[in-house]
Amino acid sequence: MARGNAIRVLRQATLAIIAAALLGGTWLTRTRATSWEETLWVTVYPVVAGDDEATARYVDRLTSESFAPLADFVAREAGRYGIDLERPLRVDLGEPTSMPPLPPEAATPLRVMAWSLKLRWWTWRALKDQPGPDPDIRLFAVYHDPVDGVALPHSLGMKESRIGIVHLFASRRMRGSNQVIMVHELLHTLGATDKYDPANNLPVFPAGYAEAEREPRYPQRYAEVMGGRIPLAPDTAEIPASLKKTRVGPATAAELRWTDVEG
Repeated sequence: MARGNAIRVLRQATLAIIAAALLGGTWLTRTRATSWEETLWVTVYPVVAGDDEATARYVDRLTSESFAPLADFVAREAGRYGIDLERPLRVDLGEPTSMPPLPPEAATPLRVMAWSLKLRWWTWRALKDQPGPDPDIRLFAVYHDPVDGVALPHSLGMKESRIGIVHLFASRRMRGSNQVIMVHELLHTLGATDKYDPANNLPVFPAGYAEAEREPRYPQRYAEVMGGRIPLAPDTAEIPASLKKTRVGPATAAELRWTDVEG
């Protein structure tokens, strides 16, 4: 029993040391990433979930141009906050990969730390033979068969590793809402936080509202990108159909270092 406890303590200490070293490097790289002095390179790596042939064909037809709206959105919104950089993001399409390791169902701090390290190791192995330079941000776009009534797994973006895992529907009809989800997770990798109530998925006021000072308050015209939905009434909100109906609010802009003070 004592030997087992010693091994467990050693394992926990090792993970803590590795995590501390990684976080030190992360702070430096994130500071550079959000200085907005040069273009950030983003690569999207498509993943086919399951063995549906229609999903595989959808992924085969993807090009870098398929993700141009992500870069256009960030350029538009950064410009609204005075960022003088014509092209804040460049989004390219990488080669397809296998499914990345999924996060633990029981998300204890130690398990999450171990999974994060496993994901980084898996990412290095999966992408080491990909052509081109290493990107600043890696997004794994996991495409699913668009079955009515089936909810997608939770997407996530991690600022510590600048890796995102985004679950999407392989459907042209869902292309606009897919892009909203991708930008949401992309901005997570740059330090933006969620601005909705996880209990009901409603945007929180005022940070989760694109036009918090609008009178009358409802209905809002746009979704705040990290709020995720367009508030139509105090207890009603809808998912935006595209990035045209989505904005970056003052609180998110501050987290992205587009402004000096959070709104």
